[in-house]
Amino acid sequence: MNVAVIGGGYAGFAAAVTLADAGVAVTVYEAARELGGRARRVVVNGVALDNGLHILIGAYRETLRLVREVHATPSEALTRLPLDWQVHQRFRLKAAPLPAPLHLAFGVFMARGASWRERLAAARFVRAMRAQHFRLLEDISVSALLAAHGQGPAFQRYFWEPLCLAALNTPPAIASAQVFLNVLRDGALAHRSAGDMLLARGDLSTLFPEPAANHVRTHGGRVELGSRVEGLVHTGEAVGVKTQRDTQWYTQVICAVSPYSAAALIAALPGLKDIAATLDQLRYQPIYSVYLQLTKSVRLPAPMLGLTGLAQWVFDREALCGQRGLLAAVISGKGAHQGMTQEELARKVYGELDAEFGPLPPLAWHRVIAEKRATFECAVGVKRPSTRTPLAHVHLAGDYTASDYPATLEAAVRSGMAAAAQVLESGVGAQEALARQSL
Repeated sequence: MNVAVIGGGYAGFAAAVTLADAGVAVTVYEAARELGGRARRVVVNGVALDNGLHILIGAYRETLRLVREVHATPSEALTRLPLDWQVHQRFRLKAAPLPAPLHLAFGVFMARGASWRERLAAARFVRAMRAQHFRLLEDISVSALLAAHGQGPAFQRYFWEPLCLAALNTPPAIASAQVFLNVLRDGALAHRSAGDMLLARGDLSTLFPEPAANHVRTHGGRVELGSRVEGLVHTGEAVGVKTQRDTQWYTQVICAVSPYSAAALIAALPGLKDIAATLDQLRYQPIYSVYLQLTKSVRLPAPMLGLTGLAQWVFDREALCGQRGLLAAVISGKGAHQGMTQEELARKVYGELDAEFGPLPPLAWHRVIAEKRATFECAVGVKRPSTRTPLAHVHLAGDYTASDYPATLEAAVRSGMAAAAQVLESGVGAQEALARQSL
């Protein structure tokens, strides 16, 4: 068996590491020069940034396991912060050092910035969801779910709605309440540390894709950077991977690129036209990352803080990564910021931060990174394809594939592992067939 993985992001390398560990020869194709896909390093003025600001949480079991497996110093890769949800000077919900779910219940009851009536309503909402095992008879929007359970304006504005945007990257008015409840179930209530926030101390390429690439190479695999796959050819027994240079043949292929790129690659393959059509119907939401390099060092009250202006969150990169005087703000979903120039948006966010934490040192430079199709729109009724396709030699991997979760790093990693498991399963089936023939 030899396997091609198309895409050097988190999904692709989760698949590649799983296969390499099983002794399978694997080749990873990545069109870019940097590994990581939509969670990769971007170097500006000699400073390593990320093309999208991502956080991990304690519930990202498989992502954290793989980081520990491939990273040379896993204990130094991430900063772990117990759940402490802060919207600067307006709201705070801090989990208590108690077993789940008491840790969150205590945090809800002691939340600052909400009335006693609102805190009681929030506690009742969580209890009601637990009683029905976080399952809805019929999916509705997050806004409709919160309204049905009488959630007050402070909890909605400062906790539930920002949580929805942060997790699903989809406005609450259209976001899937069922997926939101899945996140709440596993991301805050499964165990006390599930809601811990883990922030990378370096860039996202360094966190997993690059050490994963080294892991694949040391296990006999190959990683082809700057190698764009232009098409796939299926013969019945193998799949040809066409690049500008040549066509290489593989017994199995895992397509771990973005859904719109995957649709273009698989549309001409036998039996996959309907899946390509499903991918073409997906809608997307943007994420804008605004980096502000100040002329002097600055420290925020916490490494990560919620905001109520155009920017929704701000990260203190000096506290997290040692990048002196660097602040990074994130804006999830669609909005007025999409019509601004980079200069206008950077100045607007700088002004908001200066009003919140200032006076800030002057701005040395800025960089706005707009991922206009950062995630699929996790709306009510969205149809997502399986990692398994009707073509036994071709598999999908990516955060958009069918799962309980929205488009997160953990969803991407689990999809890659699922695709790899299907490849290994097909190899066992082929060996059994050969054994029967020999008898």
